[in-house]
Amino acid sequence: KVVKHQNHGADDKQLQAQLKRLGVNNIPGIEEVNMFKEDGSVLHFSAPKVQASVAANTYVVAGHGESKRLEELLPGIINQLGPDNLVNLKRIAEGFAANSEAGKKAGSSADDDIPDVGSNFEEVSKTD
Repeated sequence: KVVKHQNHGADDKQLQAQLKRLGVNNIPGIEEVNMFKEDGSVLHFSAPKVQASVAANTYVVAGHGESKRLEELLPGIINQLGPDNLVNLKRIAEGFAANSEAGKKAGSSADDDIPDVGSNFEEVSKTD
C-alpha cells in the first residue's frame, strides 16, 4: 500500500492568504504569551509570532506552546492574572501554607529527642 503524504505548505499558504484578507498585521516585540485554562494550567508560548486584526476580532499566536502549571510560572505572571485566576492563586497559597505547617510539625518532632532538663542545669547533671 502506498501512502501519499500531503504537502502542508499549501495549507500554510491558504491560511496566510485568508489572514491577509482579514487584514492581520504582525505585532513585534512580544516576548511571551500565556493562555490560562479553566483547569488552572497555562498554555505558555515563549517568543511567539503574533498577528492581529482588531477590526476582524482575529488574533494569531504561532510558535511552540507548552502546557505548564500555574505554580511553575509564578511570580513572573502575577501581573497577568485576572479575577478568574484568584481561585487558583488561593489554592496555591493554601498549599504553601499546608506545606510550611507540615514542616513545622516535622521540626517539632525532632526536638522530642532532647531531654527536658528543667530550670537548674547543675542539679540535673549531678543526678546522672
